[in-house]
Amino acid sequence: MSAILETVGVNKTFGAVTAARDINVSVAKHEIVGIIGANGAGKTTFVNMVTGWLPPSTGRIRFDGRDITGLAPRKITRLGICRSFQVAQVFMTATVFDNLMIALGIADAHGLGVLLPLRVRAREERADAILRRYQMQDYRDQPASTLPQGIRKLLDIAMAMVAQPKVLLLDEPTSGISVEEKFPLMDIVMGALKEEGVTVLFVEHDMEIVSRYVSRVLAFYQGEIICDAPPAEALADPKVKEFVIGDDLHNQTLLQAGALQDGAQEVSDARG
Repeated sequence: MSAILETVGVNKTFGAVTAARDINVSVAKHEIVGIIGANGAGKTTFVNMVTGWLPPSTGRIRFDGRDITGLAPRKITRLGICRSFQVAQVFMTATVFDNLMIALGIADAHGLGVLLPLRVRAREERADAILRRYQMQDYRDQPASTLPQGIRKLLDIAMAMVAQPKVLLLDEPTSGISVEEKFPLMDIVMGALKEEGVTVLFVEHDMEIVSRYVSRVLAFYQGEIICDAPPAEALADPKVKEFVIGDDLHNQTLLQAGALQDGAQEVSDARG
């Protein structure tokens, strides 16, 4: 499968501090990649370099066969890489529907689209379709400031997707979400993103989320990737257990993953 995103020998230094060292990553189209690591491990630096918020000190970044090293964030967004942030970037006084309309207007603000008024029928229909896809119809006319945290996260991700990117980077999509909300939220998000055929990379500290939703894990430690493997293999890796998740959390994650599989099998047996 062809790579849609590649980093080759990427390094980032801040004076004497090395925040990223020799990052070599190749991500295939439609992959779902989890990025894990302790605070300060280099995860956000990596995301910021890919999205143009930080230029690498050395190395190259390629997207869809094109060198995007050092391009401005707006240019990279236009090419097809979008992101969401740990703290939802929404217009708090605007309704959910109006947030989507504003995002669609910004996405359309090139070519003849810049001449269109914000409220046009086609754009309103697209906003309503997004509401349905992300299951936010019940919150359509509610100000973003009054939304539950999980719905606000959904809105932020939906707004990042209005530009129809090929690659989406999510920064801790379940941060601040209750235990009861996190799986329903991620089911909606990942279902919508799969439907839209987007390649996904997301930073996450919750190993239950990582083990359940990603096909591959990049584990960072002190600016380096110490493991690049499928979830079960990555979470069992000695370096990952020592520097990222710890033995106790690893064992707990395996038990919870096993319980999920057992529960699914019980449901299947009952239906069979």
